[in-house]
Amino acid sequence: MYKDLSFDELTQLENEIKKQYEDFKSQNLKLDMSRGKPCLEQLELSKGMLDTINSKSSLISKDGIDCLNYGGVDGLKETKEFFSQLLDVPFANVIVGGNSSLTMMFDYISQCYLRGSGGKPWGKMDKVKFLCPVPGYDRHFAICEYFGIEMVNVPMLSTGPDMDIVEELVKDDAVKGMVCVPKYSNPTGVTYSDDTVKRLSAMETASDFRIIWDNAYCIHHLSSNHDSLLDLLGECKNAGNPDRAIMVASLSKVTFPGSGVAVLAASENNIKMIKERLSVQTIGPDKINQIRHTEFFDGIDNVHKHMEKHAQIIAPRFDVVLKAFNKELRPHGIASWEEPNGGYFISLDVLDGCAKRVYELCKDAGVTLTECGATYPYGKDPFDRNIRIAPTFPSVEELEKATQLLCVCVKLASIEKLKMI
Repeated sequence: MYKDLSFDELTQLENEIKKQYEDFKSQNLKLDMSRGKPCLEQLELSKGMLDTINSKSSLISKDGIDCLNYGGVDGLKETKEFFSQLLDVPFANVIVGGNSSLTMMFDYISQCYLRGSGGKPWGKMDKVKFLCPVPGYDRHFAICEYFGIEMVNVPMLSTGPDMDIVEELVKDDAVKGMVCVPKYSNPTGVTYSDDTVKRLSAMETASDFRIIWDNAYCIHHLSSNHDSLLDLLGECKNAGNPDRAIMVASLSKVTFPGSGVAVLAASENNIKMIKERLSVQTIGPDKINQIRHTEFFDGIDNVHKHMEKHAQIIAPRFDVVLKAFNKELRPHGIASWEEPNGGYFISLDVLDGCAKRVYELCKDAGVTLTECGATYPYGKDPFDRNIRIAPTFPSVEELEKATQLLCVCVKLASIEKLKMI
């Protein structure tokens, strides 16, 4: 363990690792591990979808809507049935939108600011707060920051957000919501436990408190060892808080990131309110995209088979990173991480005060990581320790090289830190 070494021993080791680092710099690398994007092989899996509707003489949906014309403001019947089965929620509680679940989230929060979520409009309140499990998803934080929502950090545990802290914080009536990725969380890979979901659904809160349940990775497993997640919508209804859950998901990383299909599921009251707004905002989403997705998959079983192909492509990439961490970092006690069963990220915690230094070392040697602080509200990691690793986009060969360099940089930054103690 590095912390057990003397100053002189650390200095000798530092010199050895610096030589390794300079060797990487001399290779003029240009590798990017900064965003969780599907790789080219994953995109190829869905190319056949582009031909699914070419030979159809008409594009009339099950409920008689012409997909080439206006209409279907809340989604086609067959697409709603598809998502109802995929998310295991009632058909009546589903709205299908365009390609982006992030847009549906933003839209819902906008509506709460203008019209309220069951009470006074948030925009007319002195202060609105959201609870933010950390480390978390930077785009969630960006939405909150855009609306001027005060973000309150809640530490993530292996079971989800620390519920003792959550239950205490929601006693404040200014806390109007919580936004989270409950399954294979971004970036930790943690799935919320049954107890966490039950406590979230039953806790005492302001009457207009909402949980934005971004179930982005609900079917993104890395192996047959799937995590399970309780249905928040059903649990909230059972607990007497049916309007609390606003669930979103999409097929963005299932098919094409720029042209998947997004879905929102909520209570009957919330669905009614959202549909009223949609009827003013649009005459209908892209129905051709909806119908080609349902035609392409032709049933939920085929979706799961499709996702097994995704796992075969990206699981080896996760293995490359995790094997390197276990070999190069674990014996020295200078970092920690979760080994996720799904999702798109690995969350790496280095020694406190070292993340920015690791980032700069990697950048100077040609490897781009996610900006440090991105996994915390306002871009400020109070411990300067978390680094989000995105293994999916680079090739296996590129990833091997990038991870080797990352490990060298973690070692170098850790030694520099320990020598200062």
